[in-house]
Amino acid sequence: MIDPALFDPSAISDEIRAQNADIVAKLSKLPDPSSVPPALVRERRRQGLGPFPLMQESTRAKVFTIDGPGGPIPLRIIAPDNPRGVYFHIHGGGWTWGTADEQDPWLDRLAERCGLAVVSVEYRLAPEDPFPAGPDDCEAAALWVIREMESRFGTSRLFIGGESAGAHLSAVTILRLRDKHGLKPFRGANLFAGCYDLSLTPSVVRWGAERLILNTSDVRYFTDNFCGPDRDRRSPEISPLYADLTGLPPALFSVGTQDLLMDDTLFMATRWASCGNKTDLAVWPGGCHVFIRFDSALSEQALSRIDGFIEGL
Repeated sequence: MIDPALFDPSAISDEIRAQNADIVAKLSKLPDPSSVPPALVRERRRQGLGPFPLMQESTRAKVFTIDGPGGPIPLRIIAPDNPRGVYFHIHGGGWTWGTADEQDPWLDRLAERCGLAVVSVEYRLAPEDPFPAGPDDCEAAALWVIREMESRFGTSRLFIGGESAGAHLSAVTILRLRDKHGLKPFRGANLFAGCYDLSLTPSVVRWGAERLILNTSDVRYFTDNFCGPDRDRRSPEISPLYADLTGLPPALFSVGTQDLLMDDTLFMATRWASCGNKTDLAVWPGGCHVFIRFDSALSEQALSRIDGFIEGL
């Protein structure tokens, strides 16, 4: 079982306590995200005015465009010389915000420390393009990577991963490749702070108004954008928690104890394991939603755990 000591307030470091308090204080001064047009929020994020600090763009990133079901799909590629594998990355942002270039330092790290060529997909965003647009783009991009990775990168060792909505879309992509194409190409999946039940888990519903990156109304806003008004939110194609999870790759599930999506990770990791899949669960004391976007000793520990997971497969 999970060690309950991880959830004890005494397990939270002074550094993380102070960091979380700063985040709450900063976000309390900003307007409710749902009251601002998504395009404006996206622009503010690119100026460093959102919940996360700006991350430096990689000097070696290249953008390649492929044909997609709804038009061109940009792919952001960061690759070392002679890659030992490929990492298909899907960014977060509540299916509404976020871009493939917002987390280049993580992708550079995977290239340098794990020898991976990283391909991050710029999928269509809601509410302008709700379900199934984003999953369709991720599926198309994954199929391109599968077709091209040996000729372009010289390897068939393939991983998938993402954060928040990107972790959800990673799980959806794994299932689509299995169910629609008979493919099980991934050596492992790195799923960080995902939302796997879009009907909302208890930890989301019970969180309340405090905005430690996200609050309950934010998650409702995001799921409304992605699903629209008429979707069955417990359909397996929407919420992978309810899917048949047999025959899936080893996965590392990571979440902080101060993340309102805690239950999503705990429930999904349990189902993943109960369906016979190798499962690793990392629970980080005091970590807020996608806390690795902030520099801290805890972030370094979590990122090192990801490096070790990938290197071990």
